[in-house]
Amino acid sequence: MTSAPASPAPAPPRPGVTVVVLGAGAGNRVGAGVNKVLIELAGRPLLAWSLTHALATTGVDRVVVVAAPSEHAEVADALSAYLPLGGPDGDPDGDSDGGPEVALVPGGTSRHGSEWAALQAVAAHVEAGRTDVVAIHDGARPLAPPALFDAVVAAARRHGGALPAAATHGLLTADLTPAPKGLVGVQTPQAFRARPLLEAYRAAERDGFEGTDTAATFERYAGLPVVAVPSTAANLKVTWPEDLALAEELLTAR
Repeated sequence: MTSAPASPAPAPPRPGVTVVVLGAGAGNRVGAGVNKVLIELAGRPLLAWSLTHALATTGVDRVVVVAAPSEHAEVADALSAYLPLGGPDGDPDGDSDGGPEVALVPGGTSRHGSEWAALQAVAAHVEAGRTDVVAIHDGARPLAPPALFDAVVAAARRHGGALPAAATHGLLTADLTPAPKGLVGVQTPQAFRARPLLEAYRAAERDGFEGTDTAATFERYAGLPVVAVPSTAANLKVTWPEDLALAEELLTAR
């Protein structure tokens, strides 16, 4: 008598995507007297738009919002009406069956420092193989669509890293002469293979290096290519008061 063949072991779950949304900057140039990501835009805080689009990314299982330590409670309160924060205590290492988790992490004194803080918060997931791509997004870009998040994540899986790039027009050099043709504006979200990104930031921490953006640190230490994904000027960064009016008009027209 022969025994029935053993059932095949279930396939391990596919690693997920972590999206980091940076919201720790002061945003003084917008002239609002508060962190610009807390300004109301088309009926909700600016940061909530970025977060909503991040949560719609295909395969996302974790979103980490980085806030200035002094604004932690204020940011949590501003987002609470729209999105639940994480599991118990907003723990980025927690597990949940209710969809993507959202956790709030205190940022550093610079953009690079805030990115490093977020990566440390999810390092256990990366090292366990539960996260294979990390996308880092500037919370002051409220119009980045989920399709753009998906595009940079897919390109990062193929190549190592990816960032959105949009054609620029009418730029001038420092001496007010026309800039060379073919220049592009680099945007966010920028996405990268998770383990090389984490190791790159560990190396940068040892060296005391701070990149101007995520791609600069990744390219310096990871040894993997960073490719451009087509984007448009509609993925604007809210920097000046007139940017708020334009962003509101674009969001209302959707």
